[in-house]
Amino acid sequence: MRYRGASVRRLALPVKGWMQRFAFALLVSASIGILLLGRVDSQFVERLRTGVTDGMAPILQAMSQPTATAAAIVGDIRAMADLYGENERLRGTNERLLQWQAVARGLEQENLAFRDLLNLVDDPRPAFITARVIGDAGGAFVRTVLLNAGTDDGVRVGQAAVNAEGLVGRVVEAGRRSARILLLTDLNSRVPVVLELTRVPAILAGDNSDNPRLAFTPVNALFEPGERLVTSGHGGMLPPGLPVGEVVSTASGVARIRPYVNFSALEYLRVLDFTLPGVLPATRTAGPAGPLP
Repeated sequence: MRYRGASVRRLALPVKGWMQRFAFALLVSASIGILLLGRVDSQFVERLRTGVTDGMAPILQAMSQPTATAAAIVGDIRAMADLYGENERLRGTNERLLQWQAVARGLEQENLAFRDLLNLVDDPRPAFITARVIGDAGGAFVRTVLLNAGTDDGVRVGQAAVNAEGLVGRVVEAGRRSARILLLTDLNSRVPVVLELTRVPAILAGDNSDNPRLAFTPVNALFEPGERLVTSGHGGMLPPGLPVGEVVSTASGVARIRPYVNFSALEYLRVLDFTLPGVLPATRTAGPAGPLP
C-alpha cells in the first residue's frame, strides 16, 4: 500500500507541473471555446448558464443570510441610538414647553385681571368662511387669486383673506359666486401693520417683489432682522394681530419683509367677516364667530 501511494504521487507530479505551466493557456482556450460555442448554439449556452446559476443560487442565498442578518443588527443598533438621541431631544423640548405653558397661564390670568380693571371693550370676533383658490393671475404685474365664493356666501370687498400661515391679502372684487383676492405682494396692496414687540406702526406696501417694504414709518424707527409684524387693526377693516411676516433686510434705510405665507402654494383661504360698525357699509357688523347667514 505504501509502495502504491508513492507510485501515484510520482505519476501525479508531472501532471501537476504540466497543469501549472499551461493553466493560463488552457483558461484562454476554454474561454475562446465557450465564445465559439455561444456563436454556434446560443440556446445551449443559455441553458448552461441558467443551470449554473440555479445551482449556485442556494449557495449564494446561504452565504448572504449572515451578511443580511449582520446588516439588520447594525441597522437596529443605529436606529436605537437615533431613538435615544431623539428621545432626549424631545424630553428637553417638552420641559421647555411646560415652562412656557406655566408662563403663558400666568400671563393669561394677569391679562384677564387687567382687562377687568380697565373694563376693556373687546374687538368683535370675526366670523369666516373657507373657500378654494380656483384661479391665479400668475403675472409679473398682477398678483391676485380667485376664490370660488362670492356675495351669496357672505364675501364682501375689503375683507381679509388668511390661511394657516398668516395674512394672504384682502378682497378687492366680489361677484355672486367668486371673489378676487389682492395679495400682500401686489403693487397696489397697502396694509397697516405694527411690530409685535416694539409696537412701531407702519404700512406694508407691496411692490410686486417677494419681499414687500415698510412705508410711512416713524422717524428714527429701528427695525431689526427677525422682528415679527402683525396687522395693527388701524382703520377697522382688518382684525388686529394677524401674522404678516418678519423683517429680513434694512438695506438703504428700507425695511424688507418676508411674508409667512407661501404664495406659490395657496389652496384654501379663510375670508374673515370682520368690521367695526360704519366702516364698511356693505358688510354686516361682525358678531360672535359662527357661520355666515
